[in-house]
Amino acid sequence: ALPEPSISWQQRGTTAGSAWLKEWQIRLNPILCEENLAAFVDQVVPHELAHLLVWKKFGRVAPHGPEWRWMMEDVLKVKAERTHRLVTTSVAGKTFPYHCHCQQHALTVRRHNRVVRGETEYCCRHCAAPLRIGEFQG
Repeated sequence: ALPEPSISWQQRGTTAGSAWLKEWQIRLNPILCEENLAAFVDQVVPHELAHLLVWKKFGRVAPHGPEWRWMMEDVLKVKAERTHRLVTTSVAGKTFPYHCHCQQHALTVRRHNRVVRGETEYCCRHCAAPLRIGEFQG
């Protein structure tokens, strides 16, 4: 028997929810929840609950590995999807246009500032080229 996890409404940005394992807490984005209540009930809450249950049963494992997929599909009877597909326009922050060889990218203020300070360089997951500020010229 496990205690009911606490619910926090402190999640911000475009993240729908997160599981805080040691705190036994599920953090939810109140704005996205209000805009997508059915998706939160059907997908987001079970997704985060599965993280907590997997942590209790198996300990530290890959976040969306086979244990998590098993918990989602066999135990909770919910399709195991790693990310949500909610419209996040209302909570999306300012972005900066970057490009690689194959496409346009939108970097968050935090990532843009890291590039400007020379702390990191981001690369495209598709073509592996470094991202450069500016519009894609295709």
